[in-house]
Amino acid sequence: MPAAEHAEHVEKHFTATAAVRDIVIGMSDGLTVPFALAAGLTSAAAAIAKGTGIIVTAGFAEIAAGSIAMGLGGYLAAKTDSEHYASELEREYRETVELPEIEIEEVAKVFREYGLTEDQMAPVVSAITGNQKRWVDFMMRFELGLEEPDPARAGRSAATIAASYIVGGLVPLAPYIAMKQILPALWVSVGVTLLALFVFGSIKGHYTGVKPYRGGLQTVLVGGLAAAAAFLIARLISQ
Repeated sequence: MPAAEHAEHVEKHFTATAAVRDIVIGMSDGLTVPFALAAGLTSAAAAIAKGTGIIVTAGFAEIAAGSIAMGLGGYLAAKTDSEHYASELEREYRETVELPEIEIEEVAKVFREYGLTEDQMAPVVSAITGNQKRWVDFMMRFELGLEEPDPARAGRSAATIAASYIVGGLVPLAPYIAMKQILPALWVSVGVTLLALFVFGSIKGHYTGVKPYRGGLQTVLVGGLAAAAAFLIARLISQ
């Protein structure tokens, strides 16, 4: 047989960690929301000729509020996961005591779905259900599809999302801080932010299995549409 047929087949899978998910959430919103806000404020500020000061002030306020809101959202989501796991764990322990026959059948059902015969699964089921902790752990993983959450997850999630949001939010705001002329600052902000969105989308696409170029364009499209909509709406209102 050809040597190629003997080569070991290696599948590459990317399992996004919780931290990566938090960075994606925080960074994508941090880049997009302040970008849209700055564009909308630019339209309004240009109409009332107040320069970049109002944009910088409002931008910092939005970044502060947004990072807190996003971080709190991440914290509550992680806490909810932990509370849900604890509740299901307690229920499984209780059911193995109060309804052992049903729980044993549920273990057998898992193996039956993999094509094992009754004779093949009997010693395995007996070994699993012979220890309550192992039994409950099996049910949590294979019946409910739940993994025990990291107790420190909630705090880390909040900090990661909030920090990513702040970093992303400072990108579109930086030109307004450095420049005094409002419209030139807008165009620099547009260029810098769209580039940042493309780079961020490409990196995210690389790790999630999407072609980097396509992932970058998708992220640019979303952020660009949000900013354009905010700019046009503010212009219409301020006229």
